[in-house]
Amino acid sequence: MEHIPMCINGEWIEGEDKITVYNPSTGKPLVTITNATYAQIDDAVRIANEAFEGEEWRNVKPFERGQLLVELAQFIRQNAEHFAKLESLDVGKPLQQAHADVEAAARYFEFYGGAADKVMGDTIPIEDGIFNAVVLEPIGVTVHIVPWNYPIQIMSRSVAAAIATGNAVIVKSAEDTPLTTHEIVKWLNARLPKGIIQHVTGFGKDVGAYLSSHPGIHQITFTGSVPTGIAVMQAAAKNIVPVTLELGGKSPNVVFADANEELALEGVMRAIIQNAGQTCSAGARLLIEKSYKEIFCAKLVERFQQIRIGAGEQNLDMGPVLNANQLKKITTLLELAQRDGKVLIGGKPLRVENYENGYYVEPTIVDGLDVTHPLAVEEIFGPILTVFTFETVEEAIQLANSTDYGLVAGVWTRDIDVAHFMASRIKAGQVFINNYGAAGGIQMPFGGYKKSGIGREKGLVAMRNYTQMKNIAIRYNVQGR
Repeated sequence: MEHIPMCINGEWIEGEDKITVYNPSTGKPLVTITNATYAQIDDAVRIANEAFEGEEWRNVKPFERGQLLVELAQFIRQNAEHFAKLESLDVGKPLQQAHADVEAAARYFEFYGGAADKVMGDTIPIEDGIFNAVVLEPIGVTVHIVPWNYPIQIMSRSVAAAIATGNAVIVKSAEDTPLTTHEIVKWLNARLPKGIIQHVTGFGKDVGAYLSSHPGIHQITFTGSVPTGIAVMQAAAKNIVPVTLELGGKSPNVVFADANEELALEGVMRAIIQNAGQTCSAGARLLIEKSYKEIFCAKLVERFQQIRIGAGEQNLDMGPVLNANQLKKITTLLELAQRDGKVLIGGKPLRVENYENGYYVEPTIVDGLDVTHPLAVEEIFGPILTVFTFETVEEAIQLANSTDYGLVAGVWTRDIDVAHFMASRIKAGQVFINNYGAAGGIQMPFGGYKKSGIGREKGLVAMRNYTQMKNIAIRYNVQGR
């Protein structure tokens, strides 16, 4: 098996403690990675600080950083097939979805490359004789703890913004999905000063935890579960280090009886089966107007019956879940669904011909659950859609806000008044009207209310995560004084 080395101080580093990475589609070993030691992490942090303070990096102009990121975007597009195959092997998602992720990654580098020389400060009028300027400076050494569900997208969106604003970057990829991060770091490492981009690998409970608590870092961006996000925030707090956290979701799709049926059916289905439901912003709850429920659910079941499931390389509609642990967790929850609710379709693990050792599950719709049931309020990270009904707009809002999460919501209606009112009352970081996701939304701020996280990624606002604000007040001589 190929071994994926770490990148520390511009060198490719291996270690004795190896971790095997598996292909979710086949259940077979794919590559090995190193479980980094604390000494190796200490080296990476020390080197990142030295590189950040070094004259070589200081002398790289903002527009030159931007040009580099745009070149990387071009490289990704030129090698899109290669990157998509790696992402599909790593995560198990169909190639068409992997291609969309690759294009999104290119867009992030392109977007932040174009913004690198446009990080503007401000001036504040104080009084005659004082010139007051507000400047934005790079924050220092940033740590990016990347999840396994969208590795190329999520790594790109934060790393691009951090490099554009002039920081040194340490990426910790998920132990299950290192391939595309390795390829992008390899390209950047050949073009940046040593130590400005580094890639460490290993188990989150070891490497991620030690990085989060390290006194030599200055900012952490983490995407993952709420419990791990809490642990990251607690560790960072001991060193007064700011965090950007994009955590869980239990996002609703609210469908009114006057909705465009075709758009709503397709949107609701895609929002839960994309990446086999392993998406923080997955539309995991269907809130349907009671008078429309029977018609809409019957047609939705028909759509689910047509979903083609298989290995990522088969490029069908849905691939496997990530690993055996994920499949076991989902299977346990499906047993709860069978016991406590009414399964309209799906509800079981699935065997795929010629890929019998892969981790497959049927896309599932569950009705008849109480709104407080674990399947109704907990993030599942699998293709399980729960159904609830409402009769009034106020009841729809109450249901939409009835979980601890507030990441994304979808509203499907032709009534512009209802659409605006719902958008104003739903507690979610993004609300989509008559669509869900807006094709990745590179430019749109992304983050959550409540337990869905702290701060925002994507868009220009994300660049503030990687800067510090400094005020400079200069007194000058005034004629006649």
